[in-house]
Amino acid sequence: MPSLATLRVFLDSLEEGVLFLDADRHVLEINSAAARMIGRDDVRVVNQLCPTLFFGTQCARECEARGQCSLTPDHGEDGKIQDIVLRAADGRDIPLRMWAMLLPPNDSGLYCAIILRDRSRELELEAEVRDRWQLGGLTGRSRAMQDFYEKVLRVAASEANVLITGESGVGKELVARALHDNSTRAKGPYVAVHCASLPENLQESELFGHAKGSFSGATAARLGRFEAANGGTLLLDEIGEISPATQTRLLRVLQEREIVRVGENHPRKVDVRVVAATHRDLAAMVGRGEFREDLYYRLRVLPLHVPALRERREDIPLLASKLLGELAERYRRPDLRLSPEALAAMESCAWPGNVRQLFNALEYAVVNSDGPTILPRHLLAELAPPPEMSPGSVRPLTRYYTARATADEEHALIRRILDECDGNKAEAARRLGMSRTTLWKRLNRA
Repeated sequence: MPSLATLRVFLDSLEEGVLFLDADRHVLEINSAAARMIGRDDVRVVNQLCPTLFFGTQCARECEARGQCSLTPDHGEDGKIQDIVLRAADGRDIPLRMWAMLLPPNDSGLYCAIILRDRSRELELEAEVRDRWQLGGLTGRSRAMQDFYEKVLRVAASEANVLITGESGVGKELVARALHDNSTRAKGPYVAVHCASLPENLQESELFGHAKGSFSGATAARLGRFEAANGGTLLLDEIGEISPATQTRLLRVLQEREIVRVGENHPRKVDVRVVAATHRDLAAMVGRGEFREDLYYRLRVLPLHVPALRERREDIPLLASKLLGELAERYRRPDLRLSPEALAAMESCAWPGNVRQLFNALEYAVVNSDGPTILPRHLLAELAPPPEMSPGSVRPLTRYYTARATADEEHALIRRILDECDGNKAEAARRLGMSRTTLWKRLNRA
């Protein structure tokens, strides 16, 4: 066990707050981040009872009732993670996430460590996207997507490796970009590698670089994607396609945070956050011996699963509107719009190819349409509406979606639906897929 002085130097370099307690819950050591979060001078905190620092919180009440730290594991169970809000001296509320780690027996009296994470920025980002239609390139205002946006922002606030899973066409690359753009690495490089497109004999050279003359055709030294992404984020798309040899080298890079170029012997340090993505079942591949188990768990520190389009059908009108707007610009047909019947047909489709398939279907319809309005007859045969579908079966809102559901048109759209609902804001909000509070805010924003 290192000395407390040695620990202090290390702990003060961390962004997380750390307090070391003895078995009686007295603070033996605290790092500068924790002192800043709880608004106390670190010298005055030492030797105080931990619950007095968090007075009034649920954590402190449970601690006092239990007679020991309420976050530490009990009877073989996992320790608790608790979110609290502290009132700073200047009146600000500081949201914190806290958990505890039991320490092995030692001579210094250290019993457990309390870890604190400031959630202020995380909550700010969540508030920014709440009730939004988009997060980066992701589009959707369904409950599934709102929940997913919040997960993305929580993960973006971390530095841990991420594994994004989901069916083909759901937008895993957009998720990776949103993670980077909302992280502390946003000003650093973002490098994407499509692993399936790399020949097996070039995978290591592409990822880790090579020295001049290391193989036939290597006429000059070349840095790899890890070095290119130094200080930023590296997306390893279709990670399930890399060879066993590359898996072994990648595991070492993730463990040591350094790479060795092909043809060299000396390591080079890299500071890269790795985001991996795949549509394959990596856990099943591990079971079949096709993917290293230790690498799988190194990559899957923070898993993110992207919802399939069929799981959020209420987003189809909004997605179709956005994608049709892009196609209208590409084909220079600014007046393009979907008829209610064509949109209803799209809403009834299962979309096994997800958003990518939706875009391709819309492009087919644009090419085959002979006017500004896309009708059911312009759609692919498999999207044709069933005979029993009538115009009256179309949801009230869908008839108002045009090629550009812009903010400028939003106020008129809401007013029109309010008129249809005889001024009933609850019914109008239901049809628009938003809360009454959001409806009121957007009415008064114009």
